Amino acid sequence: MPIEILMPALSPTMKEGNLAKWVKKEGDKIKAGEVIAEIETDKATMEVEAVDEGILGKILVAEGTENVPVNSCIALLLEVGEDKKLLENYSAKIVSVTPKVEAKKEEKTTTNPLSLPTTDYRLSTNKASPLAKRIAKDEGVSLSQISGTGPHGRVIKDDVLEFINGGGSRAGVVRRNPQEFHAIKNSNIRKVIAKRLLESKQTVPHFYLSCELNVNKLFELRHALNEVAEIDANGNPSYKISVNDLIIKACAMSLKKVPQANSSWSDDAILIYNNIDIAMAVAIDGGLITPIIKNADQKTIQAISAEAKSLAKKARDGKLQPEEFQGGSFSISNLGMFGIDNFSAIVNPPQSAILAVARSVEKPIVEHGQIKIAHMMNVTLSSDHRSVDGAVGAEFLKALRRYIEHPVLMIL
Repeated sequence: MPIEILMPALSPTMKEGNLAKWVKKEGDKIKAGEVIAEIETDKATMEVEAVDEGILGKILVAEGTENVPVNSCIALLLEVGEDKKLLENYSAKIVSVTPKVEAKKEEKTTTNPLSLPTTDYRLSTNKASPLAKRIAKDEGVSLSQISGTGPHGRVIKDDVLEFINGGGSRAGVVRRNPQEFHAIKNSNIRKVIAKRLLESKQTVPHFYLSCELNVNKLFELRHALNEVAEIDANGNPSYKISVNDLIIKACAMSLKKVPQANSSWSDDAILIYNNIDIAMAVAIDGGLITPIIKNADQKTIQAISAEAKSLAKKARDGKLQPEEFQGGSFSISNLGMFGIDNFSAIVNPPQSAILAVARSVEKPIVEHGQIKIAHMMNVTLSSDHRSVDGAVGAEFLKALRRYIEHPVLMIL
């Protein structure tokens, strides 16, 4: 009897997902533990492994299908030796899904309807479509220079635009793209981000505290740690500490000093977390995700560095497991590498606080009555005022300043 392969629930909140890709095809032999498909959840694209052995007899949900409900049958697995005829009259559990509609490659574009009428160019027998001719004329391009990829070698809009983008347009001609905009479909990740951020700004009373930190000694510690890293046979250092690694450690130590900032609001009580789990914002295609370094206060800077790099790579590759990005007690968003001087981040519920980290800038400061040059970095703490009030936020930043400006305290 065929074995049903069901749409898995890859996170506690998952109700449906997109069947992004079939790794195996019908007729393939499958072993338990082998990857058979890739599923796009509301968080990331994840691999699905086979639970049973057998032969992939029939794929019921094609790759690219969206909004496939959890626990609906997506394929049938035959045990070795079973007759394929068993699949003919088998009634599988199929829940209504929304198939992905492939766009037809037609010579249509989003334009101003007052200037460009809609034309069915499939009926044209000219060498070039009317739109291709218009673009070529505006750009001063000869159609004889362009190879057509349309029916019967006809030159279409894309052929002309590709030629122009390759440097074939007339010098000094201002080109307006006839397609006023193009749409990028919202992924499940982007939809979840939008929903959570909107809920946060609507329901969490944000307040913000900013200060500048002298990071001269932090840079010195980073340089010293990297300088003594062991070198392997290939000439690569055993570790490479970043400024963000040190900030993660400093935040963890500060939360240990000020546990009220390591908290969450509920209607009945303020929950103070007993573990310090730092979520770090990582930009990925289509949005961002916050992998978590758990118990960061107890880990060495080198261990934090290795774990942060591993989690960031898995996040960008869509390989994070649910336990690696769900939860966290405090978040860090660092945009310093993008040259940002100052910004405020949005609290990530149910957490109470997030630290926004900007770039470091050399500037003159007054120290003991003398003007000196120092690397200064702006940080902004965004907090849920229900659980972290101004005094608690200020105490956290005071502790953070001590660890950042005297970083040797983090390794004592």
